[in-house]
Amino acid sequence: MKSGVRALGIAESYRERRSTLAGVVARASRVTDGFAFETCTVGGTDATDAVIALFSDLDREDVRYVFVAGIALAWYNVVDLHRVSRETGRPVISVTFEESPGLVSALEAEFEGAALETRKETFERQPSRERLAVNDQTVFVRSVGVGAGEAREAVQAFTPEGGRPEPLRVARLAARAGDDLRRDEQ
Repeated sequence: MKSGVRALGIAESYRERRSTLAGVVARASRVTDGFAFETCTVGGTDATDAVIALFSDLDREDVRYVFVAGIALAWYNVVDLHRVSRETGRPVISVTFEESPGLVSALEAEFEGAALETRKETFERQPSRERLAVNDQTVFVRSVGVGAGEAREAVQAFTPEGGRPEPLRVARLAARAGDDLRRDEQ
């Protein structure tokens, strides 16, 4: 992959009722050249809207991929990867860093009624995870709008060391700093 290819990485940090989402535009060469912030509700259903808003706020036609750190942000605020891809016009690659039996049993333990059904329906529409070895670590990848081979290549190209793609690594740091600032202002 050429070093100038750009990806938007989105990660979050939360402590109370609002989650801070950071969007970071990074090149495959590890140069970062854009930041945006948004919030979503912890335990809500607005994470998909927040991810789309981050992409829109940045207004970057040069972004080729949207990386999302996970699929259930802010305590089970499930991201609809298909909708993000459709509304941004970009392939979406969700990367998680731990093996798990899935999200359905956790959702059933925490929610009921319409709140449970909404989250389950969104989650069950998403593609399954694929295990991927990156450097010396294992990650789990879901992709929409791009084939599995290109998704693997993109994750590997944006991960110079360790197992966290650079756009997601920097976005996580930015989200934590933004969350700290919001906490200090309260």
